[in-house]
Amino acid sequence: MDSGIIFLDKEVGMTSRYVDNAIMKRFNTRKVGHLGTLDPFASGLLIIGINKGTKALSYLDDSKKSYVASLVLGKKSTTLDIDGEISDAGAIPSLTEEDIKTVLSSFLGESEQLPPMTSAIKINGTPLYKLAHQGKEIERKKRKVTIYSINLISYKDDVIVFSTTVSRGTYIRVLGADIAKKLGTDGYLSSLRRSAISTYLLSLSHKLGELDENSIVDPTIYINTMKHLEVDEEGRSYAMTGKSMCLDEDYGERILLTYKGSALAVYKLLGKGTYAPERGLF
Repeated sequence: MDSGIIFLDKEVGMTSRYVDNAIMKRFNTRKVGHLGTLDPFASGLLIIGINKGTKALSYLDDSKKSYVASLVLGKKSTTLDIDGEISDAGAIPSLTEEDIKTVLSSFLGESEQLPPMTSAIKINGTPLYKLAHQGKEIERKKRKVTIYSINLISYKDDVIVFSTTVSRGTYIRVLGADIAKKLGTDGYLSSLRRSAISTYLLSLSHKLGELDENSIVDPTIYINTMKHLEVDEEGRSYAMTGKSMCLDEDYGERILLTYKGSALAVYKLLGKGTYAPERGLF
């Protein structure tokens, strides 16, 4: 298979661009994309699209992401992670595991978070991290985030290890710094590992050096954001030529047409059972 998606276990130190370039070279293609990014210091699940598989990326569910993070207390970082300039931040209060669990649970639910200057958010077309490297501080708007779960794994030698599941767009670096502040000190993330993207688990993934043609999988069964409809040869012809179709059943706002079990096209509802092509996946 030369088109599809790859579940990659990104290693520490790799940028998303490095990963894209390595996969382009490995599979001799220029059509590579990824669903979301991971900072260089972070590791874990990254979903890659290759060739026609890039068309399916926007239909995969990335509304929730799960991580395991290590938070060092009593120190500051200019980037809120291990890649920044580290400095001491004074004494750490005496903390029990119950103290930490209480503070962690206080972050559950919806709140607002200020994106860090070292993020990839663009202001007038320029990523914030580039402006940060120029020594500039730009006013940012807070964004709504949701913490669905957050649990203490361990606390030892002033390092909190915790797991969390959050909404798309949540910065775990900022969450870590906010946790430390609520505990009466400062902190930064020394490690971060993404264990899942919604229902897609890290256990599905391969290391970059292990990838081969068998690592590329058909995205069809992983497109769980809409109902699927298997079509016959006539339906396939409609999809291939971009024709609208009328369906007896209301399948929702969007529907994935499949042919012989493989994704063919995404159709969107126009009204009263009429669906029009949104994007071909062939």
